[in-house]
Amino acid sequence: MSRGKQFRKLLARDGMIIAPGAYDCITARTIAQAKFDAVYMTGAGTAATLGYPDYGLVTMSEMADNAGRIAQSVDVPVIADADTGYGNELNATRTVREYERRGVAGLHIEDQGFPKKCGHLDNKVIAPLDEFVAKIRAAVAARTDPDFFIIARTDARASLGLDEAVRRANAALQAGADMAFVEAPQTVEEVASVPKLVKGPCLLNVVWGGKTPQIAFDDARKMGYKLAIVPGMLFKAVLGVCETTLAELRRAGRHPELDKAMTVREAFRRVGADEWDAVQEKFKVAEPPRRVEAAE
Repeated sequence: MSRGKQFRKLLARDGMIIAPGAYDCITARTIAQAKFDAVYMTGAGTAATLGYPDYGLVTMSEMADNAGRIAQSVDVPVIADADTGYGNELNATRTVREYERRGVAGLHIEDQGFPKKCGHLDNKVIAPLDEFVAKIRAAVAARTDPDFFIIARTDARASLGLDEAVRRANAALQAGADMAFVEAPQTVEEVASVPKLVKGPCLLNVVWGGKTPQIAFDDARKMGYKLAIVPGMLFKAVLGVCETTLAELRRAGRHPELDKAMTVREAFRRVGADEWDAVQEKFKVAEPPRRVEAAE
């Protein structure tokens, strides 16, 4: 079963999928080990791992490579940020091919112009609707696996209003997108109205401290959302833990005391040591190979 088909089977169930955001294989494995059904590859987190803010500075190949590493590290489907598709409909075509080839279940493409930036920052540039729809059509046509999942994201709410964002979401669904992602509705009422106005499955982006008010997952499910992503949670949590731990290292002048359950062995177990030990054990030579005498 392809990862896209696996994801579609999850969506077909009652309820809403919650996909926490991963920026590398460690965070992806942690999400899967916590028994979440799907992983979301965060674009902002991916940019941060390369030393950049989410300002459109990361290339398609860098994003696709990270998505592929994450997808190969877990058994659950991975949905990945693909920014604007990295250009026009030609670039969107190649983007879908590269992400699909790497084992990703699906991606989302947005209607920002250049330079794109995080959806919860100000002063975003919005591309014309016809350009956005052309990219969605190209993305849909580019997939070789019909189950590869295409999500159309619109950032139009911030500068053009909710009505225009809904119009764009519906236009993208008519162009063949599998799900709509209206970024950054600004009130609880707007959040609730999106699944009622959009004529297809909807994604909710949960960003702490962003432009969208905090919504309980159960409430989002009752509103009609089918997928909720939590992109920045682990990225920001890790930054906080690192700062606190480094401050304690400097203050104490010795290695800080960490979680006692996280031994060296346990840390390696979290990233697959047991599986690799089993491979080594399976192919370990039990006795020296017999010497083959040369023919006289």
